[in-house]
Amino acid sequence: MSIVERSVRFVRGALLSYGPSPVKRLIWNREYSRKKWAFAENSIGDCVYEHLEKYAQHGSILDMGCGSGNTANELLATAYERYLGVDISQEALDKAAQRSKENGRQDKNHFDCGDLLTYAPQGQFDVILFRESMYHVPLGKIKSTLDHYTPYLKSNGVFIVRLFAADFENNDKQRPNAMLAIMEQEFEVIERRQYPVPGKPTVIVFRPKRKN
Repeated sequence: MSIVERSVRFVRGALLSYGPSPVKRLIWNREYSRKKWAFAENSIGDCVYEHLEKYAQHGSILDMGCGSGNTANELLATAYERYLGVDISQEALDKAAQRSKENGRQDKNHFDCGDLLTYAPQGQFDVILFRESMYHVPLGKIKSTLDHYTPYLKSNGVFIVRLFAADFENNDKQRPNAMLAIMEQEFEVIERRQYPVPGKPTVIVFRPKRKN
């Protein structure tokens, strides 16, 4: 990777984590409209689905950073009753809604446009999912962001985070592992599983610590 490419990637990452909402929305809308993420629109069999099916308990899911609707359309329809996908890109949401209509899920899949760091949903959920989207939360805001969403969990609800802990040569990546360490330290971990394939995809299931 050239110095220019590395610099562009760094600036993009910084803007998506620290930039104002209109800038983040502009970047994501542009990338989705240019089909940059079309290659990722099929993730059938992803490791996160087993965990979602286990903890959703045929209830409700809030998917923060839902993109073009993979989870909403690939998860077993019988695994949940209500799904709300949130993304900052309206381009992605339009695609997700169209896919849901084509799959006959338009009555149970709903979508809303919002910023991951500040969105305030209506109601409470059995699962709040951050599938890859946690990458765009600054390290210093991991706990406060999860605390922000804690009131929207049902009494037995859980957070589920899915991310890659390594590159595709299986070299551990510092930032994702630092994120996992924060979650393990600040919350009650119910389950953590790392899958032995390139990228070390990791799913962690946790809830707020119980007060004594």
